[in-house]
Amino acid sequence: MQVEVAAATADQEPILANLIELYAHDFSEIADLRLDSSGRFGYAALPLYWQESNRYPFLVKVDGALGGFVLVKRGSEVSADESVWDVAEFFILRGYRRRGIGIRAAHEVWRKFPGPWEVRVSQRNQAARAFWSGAVAAFVGATVEASVREAGGKRWHVFSFDTEPARSN
Repeated sequence: MQVEVAAATADQEPILANLIELYAHDFSEIADLRLDSSGRFGYAALPLYWQESNRYPFLVKVDGALGGFVLVKRGSEVSADESVWDVAEFFILRGYRRRGIGIRAAHEVWRKFPGPWEVRVSQRNQAARAFWSGAVAAFVGATVEASVREAGGKRWHVFSFDTEPARSN
């Protein structure tokens, strides 16, 4: 399968908004997410990905079909380090999971933005913690232990790593 991570254009914002609804639905099992009066979860920060220069939206395509999305931003949500790249949101459709597609998409994103990275995972999201542990280890070539941090009233497992050394692989 061919996996492509393509920058999402402003006219593709409605596509991302639709995918975010699927993501939020999945996530609502472990997070306190509520539907609004129109029956949507919504994502207030989505328009910022075309308005602010430190945010980058991507669509993930699998053999040319939509398979998910990645939202990347500059600046840590847990350490206040503005130089860190952050995986703000990451979603692969259920039908494409456990096939290596998410790992390939994550690696492609990390190659696009060399430097220090943080991947935050909610303490309640054990499946995501296992996924990110494997994805980061495969990218850097070694196990990266997550640190536990609190921010915004939430407890996070944070994988911190640098993509510079991995770029030479």
